[in-house]
Amino acid sequence: MKDTTGDQDLSTLLARAAADPETLARLHTRLEDAAGREGLLDVAYTVVDSPVGRLLLASTEKGLVRVAFHNQDHDQVLDTLATTLSPRVLRAPKRLDDVARELDQYFAGTRRTFDLPLDLSLSHGFRQLVQRHLPEIAYGRTQSYAEVARLVGNPKAVRAVGTACATNPLPVVVPCHRVLRSDGTLGGYAGGPAAKSVLLDLEAAA
Repeated sequence: MKDTTGDQDLSTLLARAAADPETLARLHTRLEDAAGREGLLDVAYTVVDSPVGRLLLASTEKGLVRVAFHNQDHDQVLDTLATTLSPRVLRAPKRLDDVARELDQYFAGTRRTFDLPLDLSLSHGFRQLVQRHLPEIAYGRTQSYAEVARLVGNPKAVRAVGTACATNPLPVVVPCHRVLRSDGTLGGYAGGPAAKSVLLDLEAAA
């Protein structure tokens, strides 16, 4: 005889969830745990608050794969992850606890480098080369787009460096905010100029 106890328990939880947020949270936790246990969770994500607005964080088994600012349309970001990486995307905050903790420390001024595994599969070629260089720019320091181009071995690729920074899938953690124009002005930034200023001011103050 088939054991339907689990199905009945799930049905009961579903019935209660509509009227009870705590039950809905427990149901989601069960789903999250089951998906991870059965290898059905390829991309985990959560959303956290920060001094530069709400950030979407996403990770694969390899590591953190995406950080997106609130102005980048989180729903569209998740759709892109589902198309590019895997359709098995699920909100799973526990998988991102370490990321959230290190970001909290960074914004509190108590962390200067991130010790997180990263999944760089959303970038390729020259863009990934530039993005791999960015963590070498010390906390509280900056480089120009031209300097970065020279340091990665292609002095004429200043515009390409700008594109690599603009398309950086891991802002804040991979610090493209530390790259400025040669005249010292901010240049572009995915999170907007105000967010870039906040990050630079935070590091300068620390």
